[in-house]
Amino acid sequence: MSSTDPVPDLEAGIQYWATQPANYDGVLGGFGTGPLPRVDALGSRRFLLELLPELSIVPSPFRSISTPVSETRRVRALDVGAGVGRVTSDVLLPLVSDVVLLEPVEPFINEARSRGKASESGIEFNDSGYRVLWKGIADRSKSVTFFKGTPLDRVGYLPPDGEGDVDSKFDVIWCQWCLGHLKDDDLVDFLQRSKKALRNAKSVVVVKENLCREQANEPMSIFDDQDSTFTRSDLAFKKIFEEAGLKIIREKIQHGLPQGLYPVKMYALGEA
Repeated sequence: MSSTDPVPDLEAGIQYWATQPANYDGVLGGFGTGPLPRVDALGSRRFLLELLPELSIVPSPFRSISTPVSETRRVRALDVGAGVGRVTSDVLLPLVSDVVLLEPVEPFINEARSRGKASESGIEFNDSGYRVLWKGIADRSKSVTFFKGTPLDRVGYLPPDGEGDVDSKFDVIWCQWCLGHLKDDDLVDFLQRSKKALRNAKSVVVVKENLCREQANEPMSIFDDQDSTFTRSDLAFKKIFEEAGLKIIREKIQHGLPQGLYPVKMYALGEA
């Protein structure tokens, strides 16, 4: 990339998203009322279960009847660029114990907190036709901690007195439709820091992003000046993963999305 090539401006991206509606339709570019949210969440949960079959709480293709379910260790996930909490609600909370929801756009993090608070009170309400009572929050078996630079709030489960988990490491770090806001060297740095935040050798960073086409089998990226983001190609992502010292454990295309959109791919990453 030369010095004259466009690069994402993170603050410009945050300002753009602050003008969008704080709901599924807003964070999904107008696709929040169709099949995309359900199809996307189903594909994500299945991908995560293929990686960590022990997260399945019922006998299934991912966990056989003879496989014991761990009842002691709480499983922690970080939802990066979480928007209004769609991935937290529809992908992570059905499978893990505790989620840290990280979102820099103020209207989005405020809406996510409102949804978490409503769920803690046992209140169900509809957004784009979805029931958004977050799993495990009303009975305090699970938790969500909200971050916007610093901790803002927490709903659901609280650790016993004297035991904090805010600084604990993660079993899953989930990054979806947000990494285009980082230029290449910043993304490498972010992934390196994410690797250090993983709990153990089985822990994973999941990247789920749009892909642009490649030409002559070379890494490519397309800049969108509307929201100040890159859409990267498969080889562009793989080059960045390698530079960050991460290996691809599993990769998979998300099928079933509406026609005319960029292809979407999931990558599970671990330490190389």
